[in-house]
Amino acid sequence: MIENKNLPKHIAIIMDGNRRWAKSKGKPSSFGHKEGAKTLEKVVRYANKIGIEHITVYAFSTENWRRTEEEVRSLMMLFQSYLDDYAKRADTENIKVKIIGNREGLSKRMRSSIEKCMERTKDNTGIIFNIALNYGGRDELIHAIKNISREIQEGKIKIDEIDEQIISDHLYTKGQPDPDLLIRTSGEIRLSNFLPWQLVYSEFVFVEKNWPDFSEKDLDWAIEQYQHRTRKFGGK
Repeated sequence: MIENKNLPKHIAIIMDGNRRWAKSKGKPSSFGHKEGAKTLEKVVRYANKIGIEHITVYAFSTENWRRTEEEVRSLMMLFQSYLDDYAKRADTENIKVKIIGNREGLSKRMRSSIEKCMERTKDNTGIIFNIALNYGGRDELIHAIKNISREIQEGKIKIDEIDEQIISDHLYTKGQPDPDLLIRTSGEIRLSNFLPWQLVYSEFVFVEKNWPDFSEKDLDWAIEQYQHRTRKFGGK
């Protein structure tokens, strides 16, 4: 049973296994992604209910563009529909939605949906739900370095003033605590370019299930694993 006094404030999730799950059932990848979206909504709703303050999920990476044109198009259509539809439910459930990642590679319609979803939910006070869309960890760091360099040129900051906080303040997750817990499904054991700066002291939990089969009980189990560990942050 999870301890309410020792909940992780921020959970990051790599939602892996949608395609494998669909293939095991003789279905196209798009079917797996749709079911994965249903699982995501269920998990975020439950996380909000039990008092998790932040959740960040890996929806589409900068490397995912290498997939087939058909799958990418299907994913983008799903994201578009999801954001337009989910914004209403998120608002009703007091969930604050943020989309993090590089929007330059996204269509005008997608960018519009992102802005509308974030605007609609911006004043909500429940869980902050970060969706990493067209996100890459190295891309995020390059973006941060460029912005810091620009501010140095403009005289806003000095080189000697650069510290961890300044770098964190130039990331997509500015103002949010680093994840306490990372969950990855489908049995894969790697970060895949996800939040490399933010995850340096996170606890990792790997789940054998494919993402569409992930449940509220699985989230409880992952949180229990986190609560049984001693976090030292590099200390003794």
